[in-house]
Amino acid sequence: MNLNIAEYMETHGHEQLCVFTDKGIGLRVFIAIHDTTLGPSLGGVRIWPHKTEDEALIDVLRLSRGMTYKSAAAGLNMGGGKALIMASSQEKTEAMMRAFGRFVESLGGRYITTEDVGANTRDMEWIAQETSHVKGLPANLGGSGDPSEMTAYGIYQGMKACAMDVWGTDSLAGRTIAIQGFGNVASKLAQHLLGEQALLVVTDISQSALDMAREQNLEILEDPAAIYEVECDLFAPCALGGILNDATIPRLKCKVVAGSANNQLLGDHHGARLQEKGILYAPDYILNAGGVINISLEMGQVYDEDAAREKVARIYDTVTKVIDLSRTNGITTAQAADRLAEERIAAMRGVKGIYV
Repeated sequence: MNLNIAEYMETHGHEQLCVFTDKGIGLRVFIAIHDTTLGPSLGGVRIWPHKTEDEALIDVLRLSRGMTYKSAAAGLNMGGGKALIMASSQEKTEAMMRAFGRFVESLGGRYITTEDVGANTRDMEWIAQETSHVKGLPANLGGSGDPSEMTAYGIYQGMKACAMDVWGTDSLAGRTIAIQGFGNVASKLAQHLLGEQALLVVTDISQSALDMAREQNLEILEDPAAIYEVECDLFAPCALGGILNDATIPRLKCKVVAGSANNQLLGDHHGARLQEKGILYAPDYILNAGGVINISLEMGQVYDEDAAREKVARIYDTVTKVIDLSRTNGITTAQAADRLAEERIAAMRGVKGIYV
């Protein structure tokens, strides 16, 4: 892949891309800032061992753009950013995370970090030793703690909104839900679904994740590739992105796709492919906004978990609004979600400029 960075950024509306290295501790990190019209960019730091720099750059740029749309559609006064450390979570050290914190500090508040894949609240504590521009700290340090519970709760509410549209009731009792990936968010989502007597089928490439699912007495699918062909009511992608594509969509046997993974559609046209197949797609950044909504309630105020849960529950209403906008305008739900976010950003662009 020969990636033209400047051209890609101009095409997709990115403001800034930073590359930081510290050879002594083996740190190589990219920080992408997509749009700061609504406020400083907020987005997690992902720790992932991409095989090439081009793969890492595309990932961090796409994810930062998704954060802009996520924050805008959720009604937050935040822009979109993302950081990516090219390493495995097993390779991370305190020195690495603190160096990353110093890099974040050097941006002067244009980027606020929090946890993402491969990171945890302990990492946020290390980062906080070097910068104040970090959220998602443990509750004992005045933060909101692990965001995965609120993310899961928001997905659960979004699933119920989809169920109401498709089946005329938002009860998930007796519904079969196929979950792809069983990490922190999916395991907490499972608890909400089991509370409604939903029937779950789970797969993951990680044996430890499957062991966790077995502890909950869930049905396990040993072959991860077979998850697309499970006859189910809802398919929940809760792993990595790009899994809704030309090869997988024809195999789906569900009425709803709703999960926590970012960038689930490989291409924009795949939203139309799902619609043609009669599958309701809940746009990922609408559905998985619970974590960022939760973290936003740390900004300039004392965090209140009850207030956060109440605000996250409104994802139900946002999903309903996106579905209605899609039907009214004859567009896909993915396009409707984008329109919702873009209209809010455009409305503010005349009032505010780039956040500096």
